[in-house]
Amino acid sequence: MNKLKILSLPYAIWVCLFTVVPMLIVLFFALTTKTGDFTIANISYVGKYFSVLIRSILLAAVVTLITLIIAYPFAYILSRMSPKTSRFILLLVILPMWLNFLLRIYAWLAILEKNGLLNRFLLFVGLHKLNIINTKIAVAIAMIYNYLPFMILPLVSTISKIDNGVIEAAQDLGANSFLVFRKIISPLSMPGVTSGINMVFVPAVSTFIISRMLGGGSNLLIGDLIDMQFLGSVYNPHVGAAISLILMILTLLCMSLLNQFGEENVEGKIV
Repeated sequence: MNKLKILSLPYAIWVCLFTVVPMLIVLFFALTTKTGDFTIANISYVGKYFSVLIRSILLAAVVTLITLIIAYPFAYILSRMSPKTSRFILLLVILPMWLNFLLRIYAWLAILEKNGLLNRFLLFVGLHKLNIINTKIAVAIAMIYNYLPFMILPLVSTISKIDNGVIEAAQDLGANSFLVFRKIISPLSMPGVTSGINMVFVPAVSTFIISRMLGGGSNLLIGDLIDMQFLGSVYNPHVGAAISLILMILTLLCMSLLNQFGEENVEGKIV
């Protein structure tokens, strides 16, 4: 037991320095004025940006749902392939993540802009141009592309652990494919679903680079507001910290409810 405590000490120090201390700093700035006096005015001021917060949450929820719809069947098919083939395809999924994040955004900018690759292709086949750049659709497309691997990886890891014997036993007992999915695969894969949703929703709701570059400034998200308060011309770290605090609380609440739902799903659906 003492050895375990000693081995866990570096991890505890890391968490304290890079998680607990930054959160305390955010909390301090959110609840103080420029002179260091206690106030809740910063928290109240966040209500001015309520519509932006709701827009960010809704867009992140849509992006998360679409990534789940794309990733789930892909992960299931991948988990039923041979290990060699599965590893190779997973490598192809992860490969774009080795590139710099900004380079990937610039690539989508080149694809979606008015005279970009997509519109050139549409004109080549005789179709009309699409006005996608500087819209929510462009922001959502880039989010889905960048965060899709975060949904695929936990799903593949979870679904691949489902014993084929359990599925075969259900089929032998007369369960059709839909019933097998609803009663066996779906509940057993729920931990991967919840992990994937958390890994996609959290960065999606707080993103700012994607919306700034592909949204054209007209699709302001909560991450953009935080960035403006800390690094922009507005520069009010106390309001920025208050917005960050509210966003953090809402995200933690969503994650907590989702994890609780996932646990109930696993315990209650397998009968």
